Amino acid sequence: MATINIYCYVLCILLNITVRINSQICEKTAQYGECSTNSACGCFHMAGTHDDTGVCGFLWPICSRLLRCNSSDHSCLQPTTICVQHPQCDDFPLCYPVTMTDQKMCPPMKNKINFKWKQNAITVAGRNGEGQQLNQLNHPFGISIDKNKNILTADYLNHRIVEWKYDATEGQIIAGGNGKGDRMDQLNNPTDVIVDQQNHSIIIADKGNRRVIQWVNQNQQILISNIDCSSLAMDKYGFLYVSDLKKNEVRRWKMGEYNEGFVVAGGNGQGDQLNQLNVPTSIFVDEDQSVFVSDTGNARVMKWRKDAKEGIVVAGGNGEGGNLSQLRSPQGVIVDDLGQVYVADYMNDRIVRWCEGKEEGEVVVGGNGKGSGSNQLFGPVGLSFDVEENLYVIDIHNHRVQKYLIDI
Repeated sequence: MATINIYCYVLCILLNITVRINSQICEKTAQYGECSTNSACGCFHMAGTHDDTGVCGFLWPICSRLLRCNSSDHSCLQPTTICVQHPQCDDFPLCYPVTMTDQKMCPPMKNKINFKWKQNAITVAGRNGEGQQLNQLNHPFGISIDKNKNILTADYLNHRIVEWKYDATEGQIIAGGNGKGDRMDQLNNPTDVIVDQQNHSIIIADKGNRRVIQWVNQNQQILISNIDCSSLAMDKYGFLYVSDLKKNEVRRWKMGEYNEGFVVAGGNGQGDQLNQLNVPTSIFVDEDQSVFVSDTGNARVMKWRKDAKEGIVVAGGNGEGGNLSQLRSPQGVIVDDLGQVYVADYMNDRIVRWCEGKEEGEVVVGGNGKGSGSNQLFGPVGLSFDVEENLYVIDIHNHRVQKYLIDI
């Protein structure tokens, strides 16, 4: 009976605090389990309970600032704190600041499907028009965002890879930048870049040189030669995926074993059948190793499940056009945790979201005519999310990277 009373007491306090602080309860969730659209948040189990009820909060508070709870009744003397289990900091329950559970910091999972973004973007790279200065870009293409929200982009016509630190006013060259060429320290129209966390390196689709090359600091290694590469992806197992524009296929390689690779999409000649592709550009690989391909020549996006012999259409596929059931020269593609597909609809100057099985997509940003305004795009080609689900778009003909803040 005492345990039940303590639980009710703690829960009542927590519910009272969450009303005022706008935080959320997580139920039937493992300690530190996913409870928010923000991956930096997790579920902290409440002290004095025997189930999986907790509060969803920021995962990395400073341990030294968390005081132990009262051992007799799991209460906290500090205002707006709640007694939770946090074994990474202490074996004893700790008083956790409820301000770190605010839904603006830890948006509920239920909002994930309804994500919206502010329609006026912030330019976060290339704010100064076309050029080759460090504060400029010239037809940027691929994009990667790291956990610190630093931006890596393939600066296509400057033949270099540039990193823009968070909130920086100019970038720094981390590969290429030595003129157009085929030397090991040069690039020729790079179209994509990804980070290999395991080897602390970057991998580049060096399209003009028909090679995939790895850069570790200033040391280079050609991984794949004689390939008309466009886009790169890496799955959670460390397999490398590359789209081939001329062979109309996507192949997968095991890192360190670069022979022929294994065809995972297309590979049956150019065409519009479900087992074919027509100029595959961007690719994305999800947690299940399904491959999503912007099948640009067919104005559609295809999903090839692992080991499938043919794909399924998940966006477009109704001929080129500007209707919501159509795409026009689709480029960048990414997929969220719910399997919703986001497409850079290049010639329609918009980003559209498609749910699998739906006949139409919805415009999430852009779609306001071709232009350079903060709510306009001119040829979007690359997409990425950061850890807070802000959306980044490579706006190629405006020579910039646009960041759309999530609007919860």
